[in-house]
Amino acid sequence: MKHSSIIGFIFCAINSLLTAFLLVSSSNDEPFYDSTAYTECRAEPEKPLYSGGMLKDEEASVSGGDTLRSVGARYTPAYILHNLTQNTIYCFSIWVKIEAGSASAARVRAKLRSDNATLNCVGSVSAKQGCWSFLKGGFLLDSPSQLSILFFETSNDDGKTQLEVASASLQPFTQEQWKNNQDYFINTARKRAVTIHVAGESGESVEGAVVNVEQISKDFPIGSAISKTILGNIPYQEWFVKRFDATVFENELKWYATEPHQGKLNYTFADQMMNFVRANKIIARGHNIFWEDPKYTPDWVRNLTGEDLRSAVNQRIRSLMTRYRGEFMHWDVSNEMLHFDFYETRLGKNASYGFFAAARELDSLATLFLNDFNVVETCSDERSTVDEYISRVRELERYEGGGVRMDGVGLEGHFTRPNVALMRANLDKLATLELPVWLTEIDISSSLDHRTQAIYLEQVLREGFSHPSVNGIILWTALHPNGCYQMCLTDDKFRNLPAGDVVDQKLLEWTTGEVKAKTDDHGTFSFLGFLGEYRVSIIHEGRTVNSSFSLSRDPQTKHVRLRI
Repeated sequence: MKHSSIIGFIFCAINSLLTAFLLVSSSNDEPFYDSTAYTECRAEPEKPLYSGGMLKDEEASVSGGDTLRSVGARYTPAYILHNLTQNTIYCFSIWVKIEAGSASAARVRAKLRSDNATLNCVGSVSAKQGCWSFLKGGFLLDSPSQLSILFFETSNDDGKTQLEVASASLQPFTQEQWKNNQDYFINTARKRAVTIHVAGESGESVEGAVVNVEQISKDFPIGSAISKTILGNIPYQEWFVKRFDATVFENELKWYATEPHQGKLNYTFADQMMNFVRANKIIARGHNIFWEDPKYTPDWVRNLTGEDLRSAVNQRIRSLMTRYRGEFMHWDVSNEMLHFDFYETRLGKNASYGFFAAARELDSLATLFLNDFNVVETCSDERSTVDEYISRVRELERYEGGGVRMDGVGLEGHFTRPNVALMRANLDKLATLELPVWLTEIDISSSLDHRTQAIYLEQVLREGFSHPSVNGIILWTALHPNGCYQMCLTDDKFRNLPAGDVVDQKLLEWTTGEVKAKTDDHGTFSFLGFLGEYRVSIIHEGRTVNSSFSLSRDPQTKHVRLRI
């Protein structure tokens, strides 16, 4: 490598953080995304984000005008918006309170009616009487709108629930500005600056030593689901191992798979899949211990009641978790409990608490997750709004008798068309739990063509990877003879589909490439690397020194000192 190229590389690496920051904060035209979120009801509203943005000094309209009559009085207060542009990402936030004399609590949904479309939910919040709740969301329009109405409705809307609003904010971002913000968060949350120092035997700086650095593992796991179809399928195995360092068994650990008939346990496929995982040094999530949806509960379990059901449940969790103790890094304990309540209906409201407590006792080192869908995908599913998820986690943590320690936030992420502003706003709210967040079952609906799936998948992957609270991403793309659940990455010959190309591009983009350079006159070489494990070799005057180092999240530069 030429000396001028080395200097250019070092300069670019060290200054990329500064460049990213300047891109998003150096001018009024480049807004910096505000991750602030609140999930507790407050006596007074906070100041508006972005000083209100487009809604600065704007007061909410009330019913009476011709424009608002078309919406309906029960949807006021409302904001009249002019000249919204196509493909602009709008971030919206507001504080909401239920007025005295109305319902004590209600879910409030923000909606948008534009010239050509109605967006049924661009943000939601569980609001209360007597205190202020923070709603955060956003939207994007397919076509420009000269006149739009941003308004609210409540879950129990009988026309009597009256709302107060305060500190409204609407901040637009161009696609380029949004990407610049993502890049800034990636550079600050997923990378770290490194300086390698090379010294001689007497401690003198060594100039001109050849430095080779290679990333051998990543701190941020990206993986895919697998099924029993991978067993004995060498091309599938080779394709998978080449790309992924994390996985989850699609169905093979579920109760209906391991005990389809009472007392007849069968872990054959799960054991073989675990052997594949071990042999290839892949980390795996345990999915799942119980599934609250009765449709996916074994037939014989659905026919049990009372103590018979309780006994079967106890045997299930003990059998599964003792067999695989220490093997799975995560367990989805009570899957989709926001949407379904098979066990809680039959065993009592504390059934889920009991499941988590037992899992903690049987595998104390595993990370326990509450896993559900439609938490970040949308805000129109009232059973699994971000506030409902947070409320359930806190309910389990505060359960009488000491509660249960929650370890992780599991977000399935089955998207049709992602609303990136809403997704990021919901992740901001979930971050207030101060728990690791995983996107556990990412895919894009098969109702869309392959190219559109790929476009939307890239949006979701970038949102997840760029959010500091997200710790890993698993794709729900296990391959079967008849395809995949919703989205495949390849065809049956392991030729990439457009979604597979996106995944390969992101895996390459989010890995530190081979770094090779020479030390400067101070005996140092600096670069910016993605978090993870590294090998480094130093070559100078016929001598070689090999070492390794780790990059973990830290704003300080990592200093690696080597002697040759």
